Amino acid sequence: MGRDRIEAICESAEATQDFAAGWASTLSPHCVIALSGGLGAGKTTFMKGLLRGLNGQPLEVQSPTFVYLHPYLADLPVYHFDLYRLRSSEEFRLMGFDEYFEMGGITAIEWPERIGSLLPDRAIWIHFSMLSEHSRQLVIQ
Repeated sequence: MGRDRIEAICESAEATQDFAAGWASTLSPHCVIALSGGLGAGKTTFMKGLLRGLNGQPLEVQSPTFVYLHPYLADLPVYHFDLYRLRSSEEFRLMGFDEYFEMGGITAIEWPERIGSLLPDRAIWIHFSMLSEHSRQLVIQ
């Protein structure tokens, strides 16, 4: 994938999921997706759509805030990390989680700022901004 910038306004949770489901077809093995944005910005909602677009079970997706990793079965395996409670990038590395970047699936990371330089250069950043109670802006780079 190139480094093109894509912007989308999603007026509802369903629109966010539909956008993610369509975008999922552009992904290939070893993709790392950095999902950046505040609490309630739509990152987990996006993940439900992404999993649907990869022929997985979106109802399985939950915010993994109390567990660092939720793996999901789909056309490509999806490794969904939520690093909100992570103390340091070294903790991530010591748990061997950086190995998921090379496991042939899609690695999606909420709160990627917590691991900084451990993210591979190929990571695709998606920034989520809340425009209103239901509306979100997504910027993909």
